[in-house]
Amino acid sequence: MKAIFCTQYGSPDVLRLKEVEKPAPKDDEVLVRIHAASANPLDWHLMRGSPFLARLGGGLRRPKDPRLGVDIAGRVEAVGNNVTRFQPGNEVFGTVKGGFAEYACAREDRLALKPANISFEEAAAAPVVAFTALQGLRDKGKIRPGQKVLVNGASGGVGTFAVQMTKSFGTEVTGVCGTRNLDMVRSIGADYVVDYTQEDFTKNGQRYDLICDAVGNRSVSDYKRALRPQGTCIIIGFTTLSRLFGHVVLGPLLSMTGNKKIGLMG
Repeated sequence: MKAIFCTQYGSPDVLRLKEVEKPAPKDDEVLVRIHAASANPLDWHLMRGSPFLARLGGGLRRPKDPRLGVDIAGRVEAVGNNVTRFQPGNEVFGTVKGGFAEYACAREDRLALKPANISFEEAAAAPVVAFTALQGLRDKGKIRPGQKVLVNGASGGVGTFAVQMTKSFGTEVTGVCGTRNLDMVRSIGADYVVDYTQEDFTKNGQRYDLICDAVGNRSVSDYKRALRPQGTCIIIGFTTLSRLFGHVVLGPLLSMTGNKKIGLMG
């Protein structure tokens, strides 16, 4: 089979298309013939080796695992002896290692049946960003009906899912995005939108019970100012290492000493 490998850090020019042996599923794995795969910021950071923080787990000088691609959708080719949820021919989507290939193996619990009314391409765009949004809102943010919620980065991968999920929880949703994406963010469920090129959501007088920040480009004091008492901010992304450092150090300190919580998604 053909697969894309990344054996050194750099631009997309370092990627190589190679012919390798098709994998065989272990007892608890499913072999998927891949019809579509999406590229995530995670793939970009692992390919570039930047920020340098990305190398701590992935290899300091070169990638430990040369396979890229996490989100996939395709058709089950074969199943391991202990697999009970899937059978050959099922259309599935989920997360794997080495998804930029014709075939990949995944644990049974990393896959789900693809809804018949969406394409392979649409399904492949969902797993990581959708799981991340759900974790941030439900598990970390403890979202509840009736809350006033803001999503920063509402037009991005995580943000678009966060807006839709937030609305489904029965909350009032404000989405922050650029000018050209305002109508799109409204169309997916935002009650209000903020154009960050024209308005600073931390200084417009509005306060929120929950902030889901998929960008991570604001300071801890900014988040504190935009939160209601007992409010929570969950930071999913970051723009610079200095911002990340501030979130890691000052966020927990604020949470311990005040009535507002700031958490960072790992």
